[in-house]
Amino acid sequence: MKRFLVIGHVWPEPKTTAAGNRMLQLLKAFTRKNFDIIFASTASKTGYSHNLKKIGIVEENIQLNDSSFDHFIRELQPDLVLFDRFMVEEQFGWRVAKNCPKAVRILNTEDLHSLREHRGMCLKKNMDWTSFHWLEQDKTKREIASIYRSDLSLLVSSFEMELVQKILNIDEELLLHLPFMLPRIGSQQVSKWPKFSDRKAYISYGNGLHDPNLDSFVHLKQVIWPLIRKIQPRAILHIYGAYLPSHIKQLHEPKEGFLVLGWVEDLSKEVQNARVVLAPLRFGAGIKGKLALAMQNGTPTITTSKGAEGMSTSGIWPGAVKNETKDFVEQAVQLYQNEEKWYQAQEEGINIVNTIFNEEHLSKLLFDRVETLAQNLENHRQKNFIGSLLQHQSMAAKKYMGKWIEEKNRNPRK
Repeated sequence: MKRFLVIGHVWPEPKTTAAGNRMLQLLKAFTRKNFDIIFASTASKTGYSHNLKKIGIVEENIQLNDSSFDHFIRELQPDLVLFDRFMVEEQFGWRVAKNCPKAVRILNTEDLHSLREHRGMCLKKNMDWTSFHWLEQDKTKREIASIYRSDLSLLVSSFEMELVQKILNIDEELLLHLPFMLPRIGSQQVSKWPKFSDRKAYISYGNGLHDPNLDSFVHLKQVIWPLIRKIQPRAILHIYGAYLPSHIKQLHEPKEGFLVLGWVEDLSKEVQNARVVLAPLRFGAGIKGKLALAMQNGTPTITTSKGAEGMSTSGIWPGAVKNETKDFVEQAVQLYQNEEKWYQAQEEGINIVNTIFNEEHLSKLLFDRVETLAQNLENHRQKNFIGSLLQHQSMAAKKYMGKWIEEKNRNPRK
């Protein structure tokens, strides 16, 4: 049985974050292939953390900047190691390369963090985003270096896949476009969904630790919702999400039909009972779990080009994609009121899940690639000279920085 080590930035929280859901999809895919899976993290668990032991995964707590990890991984000798986000690869990649040189090293990007952060900065400064200014950022350089040091990097967004290939000329052999891996939606499942006439409210959701979500909630309250209420004075909007900060909770205004309801155990049920999802995302990266969840529950969405980015290759969207406030509001009300258009949008969402996010197809794609890598690892690394160069420099720099921090932790008075 092959051994698969995942080093997580945090413990997966599939009921609070899209990243947690994505991680669980990956873990379950490897479980179905009978891998011996160990999930390790330096983070503390929360009340939302998924119990991985229940699905047969070993949980391990590890220390940052501590040689105990070297002993741990030498004993483990995994065949594959997955770093959950580039920061984790920076912290542990050199230790894995040193102690388990034959292990395939995979980077799970989740999204390009540098892209999300830079777009947020551009929004605040009222600047247009350009790839040139993105490339100037330190975090971009760190993230791209991590991609080169890894044997394979998983990118969820077709836009980001194209970005790193066309702008940075990164070899396709180092990359795999692997979006959300979702089960097929069948007619029997669709028949159980609430009908158009049974759904009454608008809905928006997202975890409060993610800045694009917070910005979208504020934008909804201040700009979009007042215009919708002018047209539909009785309209109701439900806002859901874990970790919502106080300034979002204070947006709660029942008289205005704006209800901030916080975290809910079964978000899918709430999405199914809503008629339209509002997601006015003004910056971000990757692909959006909230929009995939809407498709999985037959609920059309109104979003922006940033929200829909990388999620549909055909240009068809299950609802509407509008950046201008007037158009966004107009399409939201129209979709809410037009039953024929609503069912058409629902069908388009089903098609996206069953084609672009097809779990069976994507799983085969992933494991075919992993197997090819494992069989040709030495040749694969020889072709990646930039990666070997960065690995060499990184191992020296991270090694001595890590040892310095480790020694400082042992002797804090030094």
